[in-house]
Amino acid sequence: MTALSVAACAAAALLATACGSSTTPASSASNSAAAAPVVSSNAPSSSASTAKFTGCMVADDGTIDDRSFNQSAWAGMQAAAASNHNVTVKYLPSPQGTEAEYVANINTFISEKCGIIVTVGYTMAQATAAAAKANPTMNFAIVDNPGAPIIKNQSSLVYDTVEDGFLGGYLAAGMSPKTGKVGTYGGQELPTVTIYMDGFWDGVQYYNQQHHTSVGVLGWNEQTQKGEFTNSFTNETAGQTITQTFIDEGADVIFPVAGDVGLGSLKAVQEADQSQAGKVTMEWVDTDGCFSLPSDCQYFISSVTKGISTSVEHDVLAAAGGTFAGGNYIGTLANGGVVLSPFHDFSSKVPAALQTELKTITTEIENGTIKPATKSPVTG
Repeated sequence: MTALSVAACAAAALLATACGSSTTPASSASNSAAAAPVVSSNAPSSSASTAKFTGCMVADDGTIDDRSFNQSAWAGMQAAAASNHNVTVKYLPSPQGTEAEYVANINTFISEKCGIIVTVGYTMAQATAAAAKANPTMNFAIVDNPGAPIIKNQSSLVYDTVEDGFLGGYLAAGMSPKTGKVGTYGGQELPTVTIYMDGFWDGVQYYNQQHHTSVGVLGWNEQTQKGEFTNSFTNETAGQTITQTFIDEGADVIFPVAGDVGLGSLKAVQEADQSQAGKVTMEWVDTDGCFSLPSDCQYFISSVTKGISTSVEHDVLAAAGGTFAGGNYIGTLANGGVVLSPFHDFSSKVPAALQTELKTITTEIENGTIKPATKSPVTG
C-alpha cells in the first residue's frame, strides 16, 4: 500500500476548482489527439523535475463534469498540473463505456507516450491491467478497482466507502422520523457501488439498535444483496423515477450511488420540497454535493465522499518526479481517504447529540471497534 494520506478539505477545494474549469476539446501543444482536452499550468513549482511531462486520463462513461468519479479524477489531474508547471494533463472520454472504447483510448495514450495513464472506474480493470503488463516501462493508475492484483507499474486507488457509507446511513436514520424510511439505489451493480449501499444499510441498522427505532431502508439490503439499480450512470429520468417511488413510499432521505443519475433524484427531491418543504432531503455521493452543486446545497444533509482527487494528484506528481510506485492504496476514515462531508446548510439542523454520536462512531470505525459489513470488501 502506498503511503498516502488524503485531506478531505483539500479534495473539496480541488473539486470546487474543477467545477469552474473549461474542458472544451482542444489540441495539445505536443500535437496529441484533438479529442483530448488539455489543461496546463504555468504556476510556480518547487518540484525538482524539469522535464516536460504529460499525464493522460481515460474517463468512464458519463461526462467529465459528472459531479462524481470522472470529475473528481479530472480535478486531481488538474491539481497536478497546477502544482508542477512542467506537467500538462489531458483526457479522452468514453461515452459508450465499452471495452473496445477503453482499449482504444488507452492505446491512443500509449502511442503518445504519456508519462502516466490514469483510468477511471472498475469496468476498465481488464483493459488497464493488460496495457500495464504489455508496457512495463510505462506508468498506469486506475481509480476504483478493488481487489486488483499487484502490478509493479500500476497503482490501484481504492476507497473503503463502507466506512463513510455507514456514517451516512446513521445520519440519514437520525434525520428521519422515529418510524421513518430512507432510500438508496445504485447506478450499475458493481462492487464499487454496492459497498456504499452496504455501509448505508449497516449504518441505519446500527442507529436502530442504538435508539430502539425501526427506520427502514428502501432500495437495498446488505444481507440479501437485493435492491434497486438504474443500470446506468447517466439516465437521470430513471433516477427521478426511483426516487419518486421511494418518496411515495414514505422515504424522507435519499442516497443515490449513481453519478449523474443522482441529478434525477435531486429533481424529485426539489419537486417534493414544493409541497413538503424541508421534509425530503438527500445525501450526495463521491464528492461534496455542496461544492459540486452549490446552488442545491439546501437539499444535502451531507455527502459520502472518497478522496479521488488527491490520490490521483499524488500519483501524477509521483510519476512526473520519478518516484511512482505501483501497488494498492486504500482510502479509509483513518487516513482521510473517505469522509462524511460537513453538514453545511444543515449544521444547525442536525441535532448536537447526533453530531456527537457520529464523531464517536467515526473513532470506533477507525480503531476497529465497529466493523461495517460488506459483501464487496476492498483489499490491498
